[in-house]
Amino acid sequence: MSKHFTLRKVKVLDGLRLALVYADGEAFTVDLASIVKRHKTLAPLRDAAVFSKPKITDGGQTLTWAGHDALQLAADNLRARAIEQAGGVSHEFIWHWMDKHQLTLDQAAKHLGLSRRMLAYYRSGEKPVPLTVGLACLGWEMVQAQPGAANDGLFAIAG
Repeated sequence: MSKHFTLRKVKVLDGLRLALVYADGEAFTVDLASIVKRHKTLAPLRDAAVFSKPKITDGGQTLTWAGHDALQLAADNLRARAIEQAGGVSHEFIWHWMDKHQLTLDQAAKHLGLSRRMLAYYRSGEKPVPLTVGLACLGWEMVQAQPGAANDGLFAIAG
């Protein structure tokens, strides 16, 4: 797995927050309160004694909590959540947008005015997703929702 998804350090902060440092040198803070609340399998993390003991496993690909084998969070998902919580656009956003609209990489790149290679970099997380790309995805959705919008993904201006 790539350096940008390999955890090197984790520090427990107040609440259900973690400070994360990845192998590429990037540092993030992630708040897990909503995910812990939403997923029953993560309920043991509400216990401060459990949450205070995270361990980086699988060569930096996973964060686990001692004594609780079911308590695992993937490093790439943690990074994506941290990016989105900070107001950015994550690689997972691109995956979900393409899946939601059943777009291939070639189709999505064409609709966004990007090269196939650049979109692949964004989708893989190898390069950070610019806010403009996230906004382009949302704009494309809005255009497609307009009555009479062209099916080819090009802008359709209603007269």
